[in-house]
Amino acid sequence: MNDGVFNRIGLLRAEQGVSRRELADALGVHYQTVGYLERGEYAPSLHLALRIAEFFGLPVETVFSTTPFPRISDAAPRASSG
Repeated sequence: MNDGVFNRIGLLRAEQGVSRRELADALGVHYQTVGYLERGEYAPSLHLALRIAEFFGLPVETVFSTTPFPRISDAAPRASSG
């Protein structure tokens, strides 16, 4: 059983054009903490997870999960060739 916390922080940062440093400054954490979070090397406290979700304007369960998120390429509809 994997006790990890999965997240979409990197994807959301890229989508919104936010650097690790900008996110870290907004959250009051070191920019390396953002990297640790993105790589799953650090599980955030509930307070930090809520603040991250609030920063992106999303529900916490959209940003974090106890199971891996599906790959975006797997969820995208396939274009038909015809």
